[in-house]
Amino acid sequence: MLDRVAEQANASVVRAIDWCSLNSGSRNLAGLAEMAEPLVSTMAQLGDVERLPLADTQDVAADGAVRTVANADALRLRVRPHAPVQIALTGHYDTVYPAETGFRTVATRDDGALHGPGIADMKGGISVMLAALAAFEAHPAAGALGYTVLLSPDEETGSLASAPLLAELGASAHVGMTYEPALADGTLVSARKGSGNFHLRITGRAAHAGRDFASGRNAILAAARIAQALGALNGQRDGVTVNVARIDGGAPLNMVPDIAVLRFNARLPDAGAKTWLMAAIREAMAEGEGEGLTVDLHGGITRPPKPFVPAQQRLFDAVRDAGALIGQTIAWAPSGGVCEGNNLFAAGLPGIDTLGVRGGDIHSEREFAWPESFVERAQLSALLLAKLADGSIDGPALRHALKG
Repeated sequence: MLDRVAEQANASVVRAIDWCSLNSGSRNLAGLAEMAEPLVSTMAQLGDVERLPLADTQDVAADGAVRTVANADALRLRVRPHAPVQIALTGHYDTVYPAETGFRTVATRDDGALHGPGIADMKGGISVMLAALAAFEAHPAAGALGYTVLLSPDEETGSLASAPLLAELGASAHVGMTYEPALADGTLVSARKGSGNFHLRITGRAAHAGRDFASGRNAILAAARIAQALGALNGQRDGVTVNVARIDGGAPLNMVPDIAVLRFNARLPDAGAKTWLMAAIREAMAEGEGEGLTVDLHGGITRPPKPFVPAQQRLFDAVRDAGALIGQTIAWAPSGGVCEGNNLFAAGLPGIDTLGVRGGDIHSEREFAWPESFVERAQLSALLLAKLADGSIDGPALRHALKG
């Protein structure tokens, strides 16, 4: 099985490079549809693939209008759904790079690393996942393990539309395997904070800045007061951070502005912090409210925290031991970042969510991945699947331990 992964190593790298040439930014519906075609073709070599339409979501535009946002299809593959051990494998085929970006091709750096859009996050990871599954199908114990692959088109914008599918999948499997990139040295992410994106729509009262200034209610000033109050939350509770990222709105210089949109992200270490955070956000909003001024809250906590509980420790120990068998040193460390692994864990699923390629500088035009990591990571995943299939790693027991 491991030899088969090695034999296909170059093909796995080449197809990831090809996929990176297709822009599939989260809002580029045409590009996402184009990207779905080779993914469906590759997945179909393992079984029947479903295209799952996702519901529309809402967004707050810069002018304060609440608009409907369409989403591309999720892709789902199910193999042996009645087998005694069930694994959920997830990834996303959207990237952070918009349709108009000039960052569209993969090049090889002087140090040998591949540099390109999505090569690490996570078209390389998807290629690793599918290479591991293809090799695993030849294993004698494969019949004891079933799996579902779910590829979403909206992870980079918070998985708002795909969240119900992730929750359903997380509730129905024993172990989760997600293909976000590992760190450049192969370190896995253990604990993750929770995260939420928020948009505050502040409505004031427009007025002429000279003739009728006193009757105006300045939405930009209200947003600034709220921003100051939100920023002051940092340091008040251990592990909670609030990042005020942007204020949209404004008006001509001779007009009191009546609309502003304040956008911020919050991170929290555990479920107990959520109640405190939401109450603190409401208090901050009050700084911008008053006669003629209203504040509406949009968004919320969409990625629950993923703490490193004992069941997760057991799973990571098993991954470390499997890696040692093939000469890979597996280490792990906590991260403030979030991914679909948060959603799966919230549904009661133990899992590893950084099984993709080794790389770095994601979400920037410096994004890179090490080409040799494609075979390394695919072999690790194939070995984990084999051990889950033959019971060397007890998936149902891990799931039970997390519930306990």
